[in-house]
Amino acid sequence: MKFTLSWLKDYLDTDASLEEILDGLVGCGFEVEGVTDMRDVLAPFKVAYVREAVQHPNAERLRVCTVETEEGILQVVCGAPNARTGLRGIFAPVGSHVPGTGLDLVKAEIRGVTSNGMLCSERELLISEDHDGIIDLAEDFAVGTPAAVALGLDDPVLDVAVTPNRPDALGIYGIARDLAAKGLGTLKPLAAAPVPGGFTSPISVSISFPEGCPMFVGRMIRGVKNGASPLWLQRRLRAIGLRPISALVDVTNYVTHAYGRPLHVFDADKVTGNISARDARAGETFLALDGKTYTLEPGMTVIADDAGPEAIGGIIGGEHSGCSDETVNVFLESAYFDAIRTAATGRKLGVQTDARYRFERGADPRFVQNGAEIGTAMILDLCGGEASELVIAGQVPAHERSFMLRKDRVKTLGGLEVAPERQKAILTALGFDVTDTPAGFSCAVPSWRPDVHGEADLVEEICRIVGLDNVPSVAMERPDAVARPVLTPLQRRASMAEHVLAARGLNEAVTWSFVSKRQAELFGGGQPALELANPISSELSDMRPSLLPTLIAAVGRNIARGFSDVGLFEVGQAYAGDEPEDETLRATGVRRGRMGPRHWSAQPRAVDLFDAKADALALLDAIGASLESIQVVAGAPAWFHPGRSGTLQLGPKNQLGWFGEVHPRVLDALDVKGPLVAFELVLNAVPEKRSKGTARPALAQSDLMALTRDFAFVLDSKVPADKLVRAVKGVDKQLITGVAVFDLFEGEAAEKALGTGKKSIAVEVTLQPKAKTLTEEEIEAVAAKIIAAVEKATGGQLRG
Repeated sequence: MKFTLSWLKDYLDTDASLEEILDGLVGCGFEVEGVTDMRDVLAPFKVAYVREAVQHPNAERLRVCTVETEEGILQVVCGAPNARTGLRGIFAPVGSHVPGTGLDLVKAEIRGVTSNGMLCSERELLISEDHDGIIDLAEDFAVGTPAAVALGLDDPVLDVAVTPNRPDALGIYGIARDLAAKGLGTLKPLAAAPVPGGFTSPISVSISFPEGCPMFVGRMIRGVKNGASPLWLQRRLRAIGLRPISALVDVTNYVTHAYGRPLHVFDADKVTGNISARDARAGETFLALDGKTYTLEPGMTVIADDAGPEAIGGIIGGEHSGCSDETVNVFLESAYFDAIRTAATGRKLGVQTDARYRFERGADPRFVQNGAEIGTAMILDLCGGEASELVIAGQVPAHERSFMLRKDRVKTLGGLEVAPERQKAILTALGFDVTDTPAGFSCAVPSWRPDVHGEADLVEEICRIVGLDNVPSVAMERPDAVARPVLTPLQRRASMAEHVLAARGLNEAVTWSFVSKRQAELFGGGQPALELANPISSELSDMRPSLLPTLIAAVGRNIARGFSDVGLFEVGQAYAGDEPEDETLRATGVRRGRMGPRHWSAQPRAVDLFDAKADALALLDAIGASLESIQVVAGAPAWFHPGRSGTLQLGPKNQLGWFGEVHPRVLDALDVKGPLVAFELVLNAVPEKRSKGTARPALAQSDLMALTRDFAFVLDSKVPADKLVRAVKGVDKQLITGVAVFDLFEGEAAEKALGTGKKSIAVEVTLQPKAKTLTEEEIEAVAAKIIAAVEKATGGQLRG
């Protein structure tokens, strides 16, 4: 929301300085994004007088000007066609920076003639895009007058961010109201006196779609003379980034920004019959003022005449009935449009306008007629003509509501000690109708505040005007000497996951919780219950069933920017349905490209599924899962490669997560070049670690040397290695401290050597004696138990 300081003072009677107003805006809850003061930008530029302009001796299109400046008489070479003797323009001296071109002026010789500076055009001073000639001042300003003063640009422009819940602040009058309540001046009375009508409007209005347009006010103004707006109006519109078009259109833009009340003007001679606010018909097309043709559908509000749509209600007008310099009779529209329908229509059509921006946030329903009166008065003042009586259809939608504010509630809820008289004065200044009762203040909410819905909102209004920085800092009461834990076990687990995965070399990503329908279906989602009712875009239409689609898409964006070795992780929610129990907290990681070797003597290598498995097991170990109890089985979800993936579980009914290569079909659908490995753990599914008190267990460390023995077993090719490892570990859990697979012999060669359907797995078993060194007989006895246990569990035989 942009406005100039003088424009604000049209509605706020104040002597406050710019700095005080900026502080007041921040104190009212607005964020001041910037202040543009052209007095600083144009400081080097001053008014100059061209004493003489003669033809350049060596160039047909150049003139040599003798220019009177505040520094004295200077010679300037100028190529503008309007350079002439007696012109008063804006002079840029040598050494100045020209903002419109980005150049620094130097003394130069142009076709043999020295030029000391330049005479500037409007584009060179960021006034407009006009570069056909140099500025020719109409008024007789003294030489040396600052350019900002001569051009009417000595008015600071404030840029204020307005939160979506404050549609009243999308008009300068609303901002002035807040500053007045803050004590920075007095709000001037609203100038919206009724304009008497001289005749009955030949165009009537009707509403057949009150859901989209509850109220419509219009009037005919005949005999207008459209053309350029006066200079003061053009300057104000340009200052806030709007391009002046014509007086009629500029009036509507002015009222939109001054009061947050969008208006629209139709060329009445181009309107066929009468005007109505109705529901769009399927397949209707509409040529808008932006030059684009839109296809409409039911549910969209249109303003139509007897021939068809002339405007999309609350969003944009049509090319057919637009006003031009030839417009003589105009029909002024001031209507109220439903916020939700306006937002949905604008999003479907992809149209963003100042009108839509205000209507979809909730324009003041009681300002419809006032807006018509203000717009009428301005048109009559600038364009002349005669106004008809108002034509009104519909009525102001119901908005009345009142809430009780207990007089101690500002203290108990907001933490501020504010006297009741001060509370009442603040709310009254903000437009609330306050009645003092034994129970407290009964506060009727003004029509321009759709965001106030209860006592807490009233407290917030008082606190922000008094100043949230005045809320004292009070320490919370602590009845216990030792603070109790604040985080839940699941929150602590999430934090631990982030630290562990970051320590393993993965970079944290924070992605949308929404995905497209196509992506959701790839990962087991896409159910109707997970579709968003009002999505940000079609690419963010569904709640994500997994964290993988957004992470894989992030990998794709990194690849597109030249980063092929990528490791990302995210900890966040995934959704299997719309019930609370369907939401799970997950930790997910993806790797692609090359990474360091597993041993210092090896070469860098491509990532594989065992890297994803290692990430998953390291995380499970860190959050307290018992790795000895975890089973690694086949059968990962369909988005993993069926032969290069696995499931981590504590039994068939408690799957903790999955790991493996992402299926090439999925990568093709997401347009990401693979291979890519990933894991996903459901943190909710990991059982809480059983507490054994706060004392640490005794360190069980042996001072005897460990020893290893290698075993190779011939197994059926379908027996998983995990089953063999578990069988070996179960022989003696105290003595056997490690079992590691170090060789796999399978395939055609293995079947020739071992038999059809056979493979060989070799494991290294670590024995750690605790009390005494093992004898050879004891070692052989353990080996025999290992062989017997493997044979019983897997049917495998010791390889000869």
